[in-house]
Amino acid sequence: MTMLSFRAPDEDAAEVQRWAEALGIDRSEILRDALHRHLVVLKADADAETWARHPATDAERSQEAVADWGPAEDWSDWADAAG
Repeated sequence: MTMLSFRAPDEDAAEVQRWAEALGIDRSEILRDALHRHLVVLKADADAETWARHPATDAERSQEAVADWGPAEDWSDWADAAG
């Protein structure tokens, strides 16, 4: 794991500390989670931009109809018997 260091406004630092105490976790855990969530959003935005610039080809979309088929078999009676 790599140590990161950055400056934050005093108000934000105090609020992170309050949340850490209220949740009973380390302040660094909140910051790691916040960083991770923000990176996920940035990656999703970049993926969306890539798909907008390079839409799927007809060959890549050829299996779309299969997604609408649903389950191949009706297992509802099996689930009721197992319960």
